[in-house]
Amino acid sequence: MDGVYLISVEASKAPTKKWTATFGFKNLKHTKRVSFGSANMDDYTITKNKEQRDRYRARHAKDLNTNNPTRPGFLSYYILWGDSTSMRTNIANYKKKFNL
Repeated sequence: MDGVYLISVEASKAPTKKWTATFGFKNLKHTKRVSFGSANMDDYTITKNKEQRDRYRARHAKDLNTNNPTRPGFLSYYILWGDSTSMRTNIANYKKKFNL
């Protein structure tokens, strides 16, 4: 996404969410905060269960139809349910994939 970059991913202050991603915009002074990941659900970084990850991805592939990587569905899909069980690796891959 041109002109957008990921600043950070931190534990969410929202009681129903796990994480909050903060995005910056080149040539603009404001940021966008997006909370994602249900606080009541496990994810691949926790369970390390590939079958569970595959089921999640099949159910949530439709979330990618927005073509907007700053949406919660993208963040969950690529960071919490990404190819690795490491959030650090998934965040790096997400940033690289979407040029953030």
